[in-house]
Amino acid sequence: MLFRSRSQRYRQPANDDQNNTWHNANRYHEDNANVAQLLIRGWRSYLKTARLLHSLENQLAELAAQVAPMANHATLSPRFDRQLFRTRSTQMQAYLNEARDGFTALKQAAERQQLAQVAWLAERLVAQIAAINRETATWSLRAWDSASPTLSRWQRRRLQHQEYERRLLAMRNDRQRRLAQAISLDDQQRLAKEVEAYTGRLARCRDALEKIENRLARLTR
Repeated sequence: MLFRSRSQRYRQPANDDQNNTWHNANRYHEDNANVAQLLIRGWRSYLKTARLLHSLENQLAELAAQVAPMANHATLSPRFDRQLFRTRSTQMQAYLNEARDGFTALKQAAERQQLAQVAWLAERLVAQIAAINRETATWSLRAWDSASPTLSRWQRRRLQHQEYERRLLAMRNDRQRRLAQAISLDDQQRLAKEVEAYTGRLARCRDALEKIENRLARLTR
């Protein structure tokens, strides 16, 4: 008979030669089963890591949009603990750049399958994203250092103008979006004027903010 059932094919043989052949066949099947299990576990781990990277990448993209209006704003004292961010800059863009560098390192560790490094980098990056999120939500309420009454006064002015800049930028962007969607000529003309007005106010606000920054730079030399 040319074909046998699996139970017949791997039935315990009687002599030594057949016994060795039987053990080799069994070992081959066990090895294949182990490889299959490893592949399944590896694939599941890959999918989990891929989902993590995708989620963190999306969070960084959203964070960049939140940080944009205040990206180059600086403070006299560090915003975060040095254990969380190594940069000595206090600009929000610098913190965001460090988080992006951490994401790049995380991807490289994932490609090399350095699981311990992946776990550590992911935990650190999640903490950095959360910290920047909190800062962007409360930055206008931040208490400034008060080295002198004059310095404090200019710091408050900078804070006010940074808040003005953020609001004007948001209003101008809103009008630009509405203008792009406007259908009637009246709406287009009205929104175009509003965009022009907010653009002018934004430019004047930024000019004033630059003067305040220059004054603070002279006071803190």
